[in-house]
Amino acid sequence: MKKGVLLINLGTPKTPTPADVRVYLKKFLSDPRVIDMPAWKWNPILNLAILPHRPEKSAKLYQAIWSEEHGSPLLYYTQRQTEMLQEELPDYIVRYAMSYSEPEIAQVLLEMEQLEVDKLTIIPLYPQYSTTTVGSVLDDINRFYMGRIKIPSLKIVTDFCDFAPYIDALADKIKRAIDEFQPDKLLFSYHGIPVSYVEKGDPYAERCKLTTKLIMERLGNVSYTETFQSRFGPDTWLTPATDDTLRELPKEGVKRVLVVAPSFVSDCLETLHELEIENKEYFMQSGGTEFKMVPALNDDYSFTQVLKSLVLNQDIGIASESDKKTGSIQ
Repeated sequence: MKKGVLLINLGTPKTPTPADVRVYLKKFLSDPRVIDMPAWKWNPILNLAILPHRPEKSAKLYQAIWSEEHGSPLLYYTQRQTEMLQEELPDYIVRYAMSYSEPEIAQVLLEMEQLEVDKLTIIPLYPQYSTTTVGSVLDDINRFYMGRIKIPSLKIVTDFCDFAPYIDALADKIKRAIDEFQPDKLLFSYHGIPVSYVEKGDPYAERCKLTTKLIMERLGNVSYTETFQSRFGPDTWLTPATDDTLRELPKEGVKRVLVVAPSFVSDCLETLHELEIENKEYFMQSGGTEFKMVPALNDDYSFTQVLKSLVLNQDIGIASESDKKTGSIQ
């Protein structure tokens, strides 16, 4: 029996140029899981109001975080996570794919088929389930296998927000940063989603709260707050907003803030620019004195062990208590 593992992340522009950013944004913002609006209403907004202008602005942001040596940080760390997991699981074929850039999910699933993989574990690299991320990945998987003659045994990890190795890896990293930095407050910043999605049943906000709760149980008596970032469009998004909170904290006597973004397992535009540049500036201009980011898990060996444990747990049928209740192990 041939066994495989597929890691899936969001995607990234091919280069930090307006042309390539436009290609990426068009695909990303055309996903109905991301933008919950009828196509007849959304497409004119996307094609006439957003795509003619936003790619140039976004390209400048990507240029600020692009590495001369490695290119896109998200792509680089996803590749590293794949390579390191392959070393830990020599009996598996380990690959990665992206939802909105190359290599595409269907492309890598086809490769797995051609390699005659008949037992496949798929891990979307989003610890907290949301219809906007994991739901979209499942759509792509279902589209690929619809009508296929042979379908491998599939195990899909749809959520690992309370998976003990993940919580431990994050808590240990945060604890080291706290000991070194001695912040006045620890700020958790999760990627936000519109409130309307939660009202329709998306459990994302509760999964974020659970991650924060479990991490804080390991950290002990530390002052903290939980916020949401990356608002887009006119809809009401989850609150409190990260940027608003960072503007207010200095007025409450918080001068040194430590920020962690648990919904991102790889550093990317949202961590390296939105948080570490834009939001840092909001905090400092409002009276803060020191701002420090806890890097994402990236290519930490501890995260390789998280992924390895997720794969092996699928093979022996072990799930977390939350998985047993919610069915997040399929």
